[in-house]
Amino acid sequence: MLVLVKTDNHVDGGAELTADVESVVIDSLSRFKDRITRIEVKFFDDNSREKAGTDDIRCVMEARLAGLDPMIVSHEAANIPQATDGAVDKLKKMLHRTLGKLGHRKGRTSFGGDQVI
Repeated sequence: MLVLVKTDNHVDGGAELTADVESVVIDSLSRFKDRITRIEVKFFDDNSREKAGTDDIRCVMEARLAGLDPMIVSHEAANIPQATDGAVDKLKKMLHRTLGKLGHRKGRTSFGGDQVI
């Protein structure tokens, strides 16, 4: 699973930010690592540096899965760690829901207890 981190002109990016974000993403989404080929993480400062305000950092995550359309989530928070955690949680739920539906089409147990083939 490849993790790419990008920032806009108003967010200070660097090796430390990239390492921190990669660590959080890989740890949180490790159970889906066989299906995910690439994750792009982008940070935006919606209010820029001149304006102060809450929830002005937006984290957008795009997960590319083998054989499926890309999945995109976004989360706004006061700082980069909170935005990252919120976006990872949303992406984890979306992946669980989407891949769970794909995995239950065959080979599941019916409500009556019979094996569905």
